[in-house]
Amino acid sequence: MLRPRLAAVVAVPALVLAGCGDGGPGADARPAGVRPAGADVTIRVPADAPTISAGVALAEPGDLVLVAPGVYHESVEVDRPRVTLRGESRDGVVIDGRLRQPNGIVVTAPGVAVENLTVRHNTQNGVLLTGSAKAASGTPGEGGYDTGDEPVTFLKSFAVSHVTATRNGLYGIYAFSAQDGVIEHSYASGSADSGIYVGQCKPCRIVVRDNVAELNAVGYEGTNASGDVYVVGNRLVGNRVGLTISSDHQEKLLPQQDAVVAGNLVAANQQAPTPEQADGGWGVGIGIDGGSGNQVVRNRITGNATAGLVLTATADLPPNGNRIVENSFAGNGVDVGWTFPTATRGRDNCLRDNDLTATAPAQLATDAACPIADESPSGTWPSPRPPRGIPFSEVAGPAAQPEFPNATTARATAVAEVPVLPAVAQVVLPPLSLLADRAVVQTS
Repeated sequence: MLRPRLAAVVAVPALVLAGCGDGGPGADARPAGVRPAGADVTIRVPADAPTISAGVALAEPGDLVLVAPGVYHESVEVDRPRVTLRGESRDGVVIDGRLRQPNGIVVTAPGVAVENLTVRHNTQNGVLLTGSAKAASGTPGEGGYDTGDEPVTFLKSFAVSHVTATRNGLYGIYAFSAQDGVIEHSYASGSADSGIYVGQCKPCRIVVRDNVAELNAVGYEGTNASGDVYVVGNRLVGNRVGLTISSDHQEKLLPQQDAVVAGNLVAANQQAPTPEQADGGWGVGIGIDGGSGNQVVRNRITGNATAGLVLTATADLPPNGNRIVENSFAGNGVDVGWTFPTATRGRDNCLRDNDLTATAPAQLATDAACPIADESPSGTWPSPRPPRGIPFSEVAGPAAQPEFPNATTARATAVAEVPVLPAVAQVVLPPLSLLADRAVVQTS
């Protein structure tokens, strides 16, 4: 629980004010509570506040909470707008839940940046960004966080950068009922659900780029996440399932629509020493389950034992109008498999200019060539039996990760109200070596 603001002010001897002359924090120090009008303050933990939560309680909009190396056994809620929470060392600043607390960091205020630290061993989430009071409390309702007729409340604007989220019980980095954000340069592993999750937003305007997700049940998951969702340039290698886009009745804002998956490496998603996937999925690169209007463009999808890309329906929700364009497939069980085991089928899904070897049904590339306006064909193919998983807490730890630039001297981050969205036409097909220096699981 956050310490009351006045109590926190009394508890600390000084605040370090961001200097106006040289642009760096630490240029000036004044007695606690003395702040020039409009000044942005750097609050150092533990020098100015004994805990991260106490540091956040001191912060005002525009402030930086800068955390020294150490292991912190606390759950931090950032409920003050436009605050930056940053570690001095990404691998050295560790928020450790000790498998006792639901969340490592919970962001409930707009314009917050979380940077350059590690969050591990939480029973639910490493970093949760949400406008949902139920989600923030860690007490999901029946069938989902926001069941009932109440309107969806969004968290507006956020940034997660250079964060390592490892061995958490549900999600590593979890943006739920949130809009206008960026998740970048981060690492997620050992998540029993998915490493990075974007859910229940419309329009989302969320960019997920330049991240590594490995050794999770699912690397990236986008559920009921519609409108300007960009998953670009990520390494989704060595999970049970690389990436899923889905519609799900357990969350609001059905159906899922209009996401872009471009320039990602999606490979070798059949790792046994990982948490078991809830639906038993294994060996799949990309799954589109009841999602519509999505673009899958110039991804390298290789070495996934069951299938490179699977298209199917979610109960009564068909996938319609998905475009699979200019991707490179190699070494998968089948490269692309479309399957509709019930009467619910998709329409107007198509493939164009992909490097394909095997599809199900066999003539899929011809029968579903873009442009098309017809019912999608269906096929079947053999699927390997998934191996038993391991507890999320036993997944291998991460490799050393790159630092946030100038972490100890840069000012607080000004989070954009709306992020700049990627230009898909400029996204290129990635090499097998994409972000390999940050990864435990390598590709051959």
